[in-house]
Amino acid sequence: MNLESFNQNLFDYLNHSPTPFHAVEEAGKLLAQAGFTHLNESEQWQLEEGKAYFLTRNQSSLLAFVYAARDWDETGCRLFGAHSDSPCLKVKPNPEIQIKNYLKLGVEVYGGVLLNPWFDRDLSLAGRVVVETQSGEREGVLINFEEAIAFIPSLAIHLDREVNQKRSINSQTDIVPVVMQVEEKSLKTVFSEVLIAQVNKQYPQLKVKKISDFELAFYDVQKAAYVGLNKDFIASARLDNLLSCFVGIQALIESFKQGKQNAMLVLNDHEEVGSQTAQGAQGTLLRSVISRICGNTEAQARCMSKSLLISSDNAHGVHPNFPDRHDGNHGPLLNKGLVIKINANQRYASNSLSSARIKEIAEQLGESIQSFVVRTDMACGSTIGPITAAELGVQTVDVGVPTFAMHSIRESAGAKDAYSLFRIAQQFFQDKKILI
Repeated sequence: MNLESFNQNLFDYLNHSPTPFHAVEEAGKLLAQAGFTHLNESEQWQLEEGKAYFLTRNQSSLLAFVYAARDWDETGCRLFGAHSDSPCLKVKPNPEIQIKNYLKLGVEVYGGVLLNPWFDRDLSLAGRVVVETQSGEREGVLINFEEAIAFIPSLAIHLDREVNQKRSINSQTDIVPVVMQVEEKSLKTVFSEVLIAQVNKQYPQLKVKKISDFELAFYDVQKAAYVGLNKDFIASARLDNLLSCFVGIQALIESFKQGKQNAMLVLNDHEEVGSQTAQGAQGTLLRSVISRICGNTEAQARCMSKSLLISSDNAHGVHPNFPDRHDGNHGPLLNKGLVIKINANQRYASNSLSSARIKEIAEQLGESIQSFVVRTDMACGSTIGPITAAELGVQTVDVGVPTFAMHSIRESAGAKDAYSLFRIAQQFFQDKKILI
């Protein structure tokens, strides 16, 4: 796979993954097409050497692995972790708000959203809906309106003359999407009727009686694309962190084609809100699967002592308009290679041993490596890396592709960097050697 085909496939994955549910569904499709077998957590497993498997939890987290051999306690495991969720606006349970004949849908802010870019965008809606059918059964289905059905209009500068100097955003009142004009009437059933119509459109065989519940989020319908006179950049929603998810999926698929090493991919939901959920990095998904594979506590401990986790989550590239927001010696540039993230207070899990291994792989491939350390006078973000390292006792390195506008409705990255990360992850999965 060359750079151009890789990026086009990345664009397709981003465009088809407006929510974690869809990101996991698309990941499952790619893995199944590559020969991975779908497992169910509630069933007994009969794993076969030389095969590959995947499972999901809550439809929003995914774990996949290549079962090259049974002796995981002897060989260790090559682990790659990322997260499936992104900051967004989620619809409230009773969302209908009518003002001056406009129907709006109340939203909650999920994660650390950069709010300003949400104004005046063409928004659609997607997520999971639990329906009750005419036969009385309940089923969770994924929906996606795909077309622009909402927007959040800015207040004109004529009505707020100081907007460019003193603009602040009230998340309760200022970012409520407008979806339609309505007549003066009760709105209690309007949104449910819209959802039933959409479910019937996508799943005509279900014969929906009513909507039992939903988890829905707004998203920007603008597609992923190249940007720049020389197409130096890519721009899309949810680069943080679906870019890493796609890299991990493709690298694991390539590893399965080789079939020589035990390797595993985990895509956790809820990283943006702390990871402390059943499907988050603080949940049991990864530990449970490793335990089932290894068979007992001693074998699991031995396996983890010989393993390495690459925790991949986007890094902050030096902003050309705000270069002073970075440490002068640690400012990653777009299209200049993968970033190893380091923090003395352990907000990132990288250490000298784990970092040295990634540098060794990159050097073998002729790929560049950069370092990121947050300014000492600024707070540092974190990743699933320290959480997973603490849960499993596994050596971990935090890496990421440098990006601009992290947590915006549209982020940007270098056109070469995701492919560079893919090459490193692919080599990592296939190498017989795991640690230094």
